[in-house]
Amino acid sequence: MFKHLFKLIWNKKKQNFLLMSEMLVSFMVIFAVFTMLVFYYQNYRKLRGFEYENVWAVSYNNPSQSNRADSLTLFYDLVRQGLIALPEVKEISFSTNNIPFSINTMQVGAGYNNKQVTGVNYFVVQDSYKDVLNMTMLEGRWFGKQDVFFKTTPVVINESLKESLFGNTRAVGKLLDDGTKHVIGVVADTKFKGDYVTPGTAIFYRADSTSISQLGHILVRVIPGADAAFEARLYKTMAGIMKNANIEIEHLTNKRKDINNFALIPMIILLIVACFLVINVALGLFGVLWYNINKRRGEIGLRRAVGASGKAVWGQLVAESLILATLSLLIGSFFAIQFPLLNVFDLPASVYVIAQILAILFIYLLVLFCSLYPGKQAAAVYPAVALHED
Repeated sequence: MFKHLFKLIWNKKKQNFLLMSEMLVSFMVIFAVFTMLVFYYQNYRKLRGFEYENVWAVSYNNPSQSNRADSLTLFYDLVRQGLIALPEVKEISFSTNNIPFSINTMQVGAGYNNKQVTGVNYFVVQDSYKDVLNMTMLEGRWFGKQDVFFKTTPVVINESLKESLFGNTRAVGKLLDDGTKHVIGVVADTKFKGDYVTPGTAIFYRADSTSISQLGHILVRVIPGADAAFEARLYKTMAGIMKNANIEIEHLTNKRKDINNFALIPMIILLIVACFLVINVALGLFGVLWYNINKRRGEIGLRRAVGASGKAVWGQLVAESLILATLSLLIGSFFAIQFPLLNVFDLPASVYVIAQILAILFIYLLVLFCSLYPGKQAAAVYPAVALHED
């Protein structure tokens, strides 16, 4: 039976080649869509690692005309005292511009022995940063006043960087970058770039007199229910302390929505392209099967006349379509399997494997769905009528 089906397919190789090409292109696009969906879903399921609710981000520029470290330190202490005095404020922390859900990124490298990790997100923060965001410590401790007396630079790393550099061994006490930095703690991965983006590796530095000029944002944890009236008072307090500074207050809940929407734009574009391709393939497959029925009414009538059932005729047309789909999927799978082998886009291999399986199932279901009605029409052909017309 399969030999006969392959012979029928070969006799219409030009027409079937175009249909197979459409299936192949559709498979690759669907594979890309499912890859992004699986990747986003796996990231979405991961724990966020911090709490953004009731946290506001205050950005400012030109807060002080002085560039001296001691003057800036006194000035920021004055700002902190003014904000903490507000009853609605629970805690504040100065931070660099790469606050949670911001598009700003700062990266460095980190090494241990012969291992080197590039593209590590780094943050310059204060001791209260962990409490403002309620970050989770997995190992060791967060920064404290005792870190002033260390000769090497104390750092806190996240779980991903710890696994990259130390594997399953303990990280606290290890020296990084030829002994210039030492690890005092490990925090859980934090999804600072949104729910759908991998947290990546991260390293945190304690703000001191040499880095205090880099602090351009304030994270403010407020009590639940803080309203617009308090936001106006907060702005007025900030404006009273930071003369001639441009001040902007944002809620991390709103920033989270914005960055999540931004991350979904590529997915939306791919889905639109995929929908057009799927519709094109479905119409093409439906049209080819319909055309085959009209052109092969004599063949179908003869098969019915010699005893073939309607179910057998329907099965033949569906089988031809599934064979064409299988040939296309074999070629597409060859290209798809290269992605995990070559580590393209640095995604986990499981993402590509799951996406490939889902794409194959989707193409098979599409072909089967488009074959049902034409196959039913072929099965309904009466032998006498078909042979008379032929």
